[in-house]
Amino acid sequence: MSDCPLLPVVGGDLLVPTVMGSEVRYTNLDYAASAPALEVVAEHVVRVLPLYASVHRGAGYASQVSTSVYESARVIVGDFVGARPGDEVIFTRNTTDSLNLLASIVPGETVFLDIEHHANLLPWVEKGGRVVVSADTIEQTLLRVDEELARRPAALLTVTGASNVTGETLPLRQLANIAHRYGTRLAVDAAQLLPHRRVNLQLQGIDYLAFSGHKAYAPFGAGVLVGRTDWLDAGPAYLRGGGAVTSVSVEKTEWRTGPSRHEAGSPNVVGVAALARAIQALDQLDETEWTAHEAGLRQRLVDGFDQLPEVRVHRIFSDSTDPVGVVSFTVDGVDSRLLATYLSAEWGIGVRDGKFCAHPLLRRLGITEPALRASFGLGSTDLDADRLIEAVTAFLRVGPTWNYDLVDGHWEVRDDTRPRPEWAPELAATVGFYGCAA
Repeated sequence: MSDCPLLPVVGGDLLVPTVMGSEVRYTNLDYAASAPALEVVAEHVVRVLPLYASVHRGAGYASQVSTSVYESARVIVGDFVGARPGDEVIFTRNTTDSLNLLASIVPGETVFLDIEHHANLLPWVEKGGRVVVSADTIEQTLLRVDEELARRPAALLTVTGASNVTGETLPLRQLANIAHRYGTRLAVDAAQLLPHRRVNLQLQGIDYLAFSGHKAYAPFGAGVLVGRTDWLDAGPAYLRGGGAVTSVSVEKTEWRTGPSRHEAGSPNVVGVAALARAIQALDQLDETEWTAHEAGLRQRLVDGFDQLPEVRVHRIFSDSTDPVGVVSFTVDGVDSRLLATYLSAEWGIGVRDGKFCAHPLLRRLGITEPALRASFGLGSTDLDADRLIEAVTAFLRVGPTWNYDLVDGHWEVRDDTRPRPEWAPELAATVGFYGCAA
């Protein structure tokens, strides 16, 4: 049972209005998109802000403190993910940024799977990478990867650690063994894995690891790429500007090596400080309790959906056994976009609807229209899973109690009565929705 959150998060007791005029506790089931800040992270940011200053370039007291906070974060992150001696920890904007940085320095071909998030697919497609079409089982998929690398070795094999669509995880140690057999390095998109599971580069044989602070309870705009130094030092500077150089003239530029080579400009000191504090909190968790917390929540939701014949829970592999707290589903004959709008307006439940920036995977699963995704985290409880089951059951048995209109491909609440905070303006009609719904 998960009657209490494993760690308290900001907004854990948030009350939101419904269209019926009541207020309910917000049921946040969208951790896979962006996790709320841990309370300890928010408190740390408040402590850091008065001493925020430019790093690496100032003799002032605040600058010296900020520099120490920023650089010590590399050690905290590196230790947490089991970085090897000499590995570089580079701070970026997010996982997408980290993977694009990696794509810019890989000295050769890349092999990737068709189940990837677009962040770990589009950079490699643009570079002419080779795709391995996943099989119905993990075992057969590993065999296909082995066969592809045996046919022609590549510089890099890049895979997701945990699917952002189904939560299913891949056996990273086995993939590393396959890759290394052919002189290929392994990169892991850990955006969905690291907030839910321990990751260790040395034990799992990972050469490069990318993840985001905003999915790891530090939503302040920082990401990470950790990995082997040689490619990072030999590749072109990812950002060209102040801090990345040792000498500049109009004729010649001498670039630094190390993390500064790719971190030009003023870095996100507050975001990095927040991420480091989140990592420290994750590091203090009991691994067994952490895994059991999310496994119980996920199974509770899946078991509830199993009682609803109209609900289809999606999975990639028939032999997967260790998914993280992510569940994607569709409901027979129901527009997922309408159901998501109903859940928000009448129940105060936040889920994700769309194709989750994984279009090839959804096509592989036979999903042609937007789906729904519920995702759990450290702040989730059994009540969250139960409330979603109750709300979907009510939709199927009774239907919505409010009216909704389909406008330009999006469902809107007719005569929406819900007040917004005075500091949050209404969404202008000219503002589009940027996601992966189509």
